[in-house]
Amino acid sequence: MSLRSVTAAEAAAGLGGFDAIIDARSPAEFDQDHLPGAINWPVLDDEQRRIVGTLYVQTSALEARKLGAAMVARNIADHLDRWIADKPRDWQPLVYCWRGGQRSGALAWFLDQIGFRTAKLQGGYKGFRAVVRHDLAEGPARFDFRVLAGRTGSGKTRLLQALAAEGAQVLDLEALACHRGSILGGLPGQPQPTQKAFDNRLWQALRALDAARAVFVESESKKIGRLQLPDALVERLHAHGRVLRVEMPDDARVQLLLQDYGFFAEDPAHFCRLLDGLVALRGRETVARWQALAQAGQWAEVFGQLMRQHYDPLYQRSIDRHFSGFATAPVVAVADAGPAAMQAAARALLAGMPSHPLVIGQATTPAQPA
Repeated sequence: MSLRSVTAAEAAAGLGGFDAIIDARSPAEFDQDHLPGAINWPVLDDEQRRIVGTLYVQTSALEARKLGAAMVARNIADHLDRWIADKPRDWQPLVYCWRGGQRSGALAWFLDQIGFRTAKLQGGYKGFRAVVRHDLAEGPARFDFRVLAGRTGSGKTRLLQALAAEGAQVLDLEALACHRGSILGGLPGQPQPTQKAFDNRLWQALRALDAARAVFVESESKKIGRLQLPDALVERLHAHGRVLRVEMPDDARVQLLLQDYGFFAEDPAHFCRLLDGLVALRGRETVARWQALAQAGQWAEVFGQLMRQHYDPLYQRSIDRHFSGFATAPVVAVADAGPAAMQAAARALLAGMPSHPLVIGQATTPAQPA
């Protein structure tokens, strides 16, 4: 067979055309980020890579290559023994490493020599990352974003999910980031991805959207947890997004917060440690009061106070700064966080499109002037 070489742009446009995408890098590199759907066949594991690199620097390139070649050959043999027995002759893998050099070249050569229709990625992972960065810088301008804006606990995420269930296009940034976006927003048992992995997830999500249809998204700041949103996406949302003001009665908002953050009741100490991060903004005395309420199990009271005294003022300042049309935006009034109310709001919202502006229901609280 003739080993093919594909560019990063070609690979990005046709990932679904390969039967397997094989990452030849070490497990640690793979865990940081990898091409969508990739599997890891490391030709050097993490320790072997360290040993060879050290030998290269401290002894000589020749000695490092001799040792590395033996390790690579044994590892590739192991992968072939484990994974290719059931592969047909027309199996088409794409192989890549960091820069498209020796590691992917060695593995791709063996697969090609067996007779598989093997392709090697030019520029490797770095080349693919360049495509992702370019698309994240240029792609957001293509979309008509409908931005769900509203105070903490007003049900924006649940409304987004209800819209998706009704067939609308949505971009769930918090789901991609595994974080709800506030100091309390970490999801239990779900660490955030690396920045590169998040970029990759966002790139995939944007590529799956139809630019001819509206895309619903929550209003977000520049960061979700520790992850940074692309500047082009933030600018598109702030400058060109069509804002929809989501409103829910305060009592219902507290109930939603109790549902979403109820897991803190199992570890009040962790909750209190997170609240320490608010001391600079709200003062030690106020934070200590909230911590005491949490330790006493008075969760409705603590969330109510956090909502009114911290999140609402903070959100209002942010929304006034980034969305000048918020005060006069169409209102989506949601009675509560239950599925029926969310479905009704989603259906009413979609029934009103593409008209804009359109008031759906009645505002539960007056908008504050920008």
